[in-house]
Amino acid sequence: MVENELAVLVEIRRIVSQELDWPAEVEPSHHLMKDLQLDSMGLTVLAVELENHFRIRLSMEDSVGVNTVGDLMRLVAAKAAEEPRAAAGGAS
Repeated sequence: MVENELAVLVEIRRIVSQELDWPAEVEPSHHLMKDLQLDSMGLTVLAVELENHFRIRLSMEDSVGVNTVGDLMRLVAAKAAEEPRAAAGGAS
C-alpha cells in the first residue's frame, strides 16, 4: 500500500502544481486548506482530478476527517485498492 500512497502523492503534487498553480513542494503533512490555501473550488478540482486519474468515486462521507495531504493520500490509495475489482468486473 505504501507504493500506492506514493503514486497518489505524485498525482496530488501534479494537480496542485499544474491545475491549481501552487508554486511550492507539497508534503503529506500539509493541511489542504491552511497550508495549500485550497478553497472549495480548489478542493473540488483536486477531488475530481484524483477521481478521474485513479478511476474512483469520492463521496462527502469519505471527506470526513480528511484534512492533510497525507489523509487524502491514504483515502485515495484505499479507494483505488478497492475499485479495480469492481471496475474489472464491469469492463468487458
